[in-house]
Amino acid sequence: MRALKKRKLNRNFPDIKATVPKVKSSKSSAPSKILSEPIPNPSSRPGPPKEPVEKESSEDESENGSEANNDEETTQDVHTAEVSLRKTFADLGIIESLCEACENLGFKYPTPIQEQSIPLALQGRDIIGLAETGSGKTAAFVLPMLMALMEKPQSLFGLILAPTRELAYQISQQVEALGSLINVKCAVLVGGMDMVPQAIALGKKPHILVATPGRLLDHLENTKGFSLRSLKYLVMDEADRLLDLDFGPILDKILKVLPREGRHTYLFSATMSSKVESLQRASLHNPLRVSISSSSHQTVASLLQNYIFIPHKHKDHYLIHLLNDNIGHPTIIFTRTVNETQRIAILLRTLGFGAIPLHGQLSQSARLGALSKFKSRSRDILVATDVAARGLDIPSVDLVINFDLPPDSKTYVHRVGRTARAGKSGKAISFVTQYDLEIWMRIENALGKKLKEESIPKDEVMVLIERVGEAQRVAVREMKDLHDARGRKGGMGKGRKGKRGRDEMDREEG
Repeated sequence: MRALKKRKLNRNFPDIKATVPKVKSSKSSAPSKILSEPIPNPSSRPGPPKEPVEKESSEDESENGSEANNDEETTQDVHTAEVSLRKTFADLGIIESLCEACENLGFKYPTPIQEQSIPLALQGRDIIGLAETGSGKTAAFVLPMLMALMEKPQSLFGLILAPTRELAYQISQQVEALGSLINVKCAVLVGGMDMVPQAIALGKKPHILVATPGRLLDHLENTKGFSLRSLKYLVMDEADRLLDLDFGPILDKILKVLPREGRHTYLFSATMSSKVESLQRASLHNPLRVSISSSSHQTVASLLQNYIFIPHKHKDHYLIHLLNDNIGHPTIIFTRTVNETQRIAILLRTLGFGAIPLHGQLSQSARLGALSKFKSRSRDILVATDVAARGLDIPSVDLVINFDLPPDSKTYVHRVGRTARAGKSGKAISFVTQYDLEIWMRIENALGKKLKEESIPKDEVMVLIERVGEAQRVAVREMKDLHDARGRKGGMGKGRKGKRGRDEMDREEG
């Protein structure tokens, strides 16, 4: 990376959520280099127009792809210094070709996390980034990495670790989109897929790797000629989840084979845990923390959060009533177990809803297929376990239903963060039964506020009892057939230690 002036900063990684460093506009930063073949000269664009200072400027005006009038209330959620002018990506030091890629993706202005972290990253600092879901964290670490890659192109330049396979694929798509004008090559290493094609992809010397930890370690131990000794950038996305899944020993092995000198490290997450604090001491050098959230459990202001207090035996009836009222609106329904996910998907299909399940016991191709159908709107309801709670960016989602409450408040924040993304509004409704009161009180306590109860006339719900009851009986029969078929095939198996065990770690436990 090019030589940059380094400031002597507090070694205790000062929290900078109250100060935004002033960064001079890039002179052109660096000449636009090509990573494999020449790029056509983009037409010269005039510099971004400066807009007049507004008396009450809100940070959310710089949300990616947002309109000028969207979500003025988000100001209360963003703890940054007053910003008199909208900054552009060029103002942050991003070069022309990457700015053009941002425009092509609909990123008009940097989000708060991007505005704060990108200048620091370009100064060569290690970063711990904390911001609510849907705030543009991926571009915040990808753009500085691509800037450095253009300065000194090399294979296996950057590594991005993600806790789930779906998130890994999503990040790789973002990397390829942002690097489309400079011909960046990206490879994905995840479990549940054949290792041979992945090894062939590694042999083509990609610039950026996106991987789940278990499969990455498999390749480090078993793929001939594969080494990360020359790695320059390491990113851990959803860092707290990586540790919650007990990836600790695997991460330790990976960190041992990575270079310590000359490597830049970024940790990003929507929620920060003490485990992440301890990890940063082992893998980061004098990092700065960039915090956009006012607390470790922050949700965006454009998200409307309600709950319904209902008897446990009537959960299915209230669910069908809600979905009838929201026909045509893309909806994610979160459940606690694989079995319940499958049952509800069958129940909804029996009643004529376009529902598709997503859980960790599906094959990887089935999981990707389910996401693809939901994103393309061929199915408008996704029934999922927490395998879909982290990082997935599906901007069209209007409603999230917590059919089963999550086990902890962090997971709640990530679940409801699947809607109200990139400045858009969204709604989250949680089912609270007589057995869930303690969990719900903990969630409200973590959020720091009491949520409003959704008003649903009971008589309207009870009209559905007979119809839903018949569909429930159909679902029970189909679930029994599924279990019988699985038993004949020998079940899921307990798995063996070693490679298979690592593959299982990036699946949602059933």
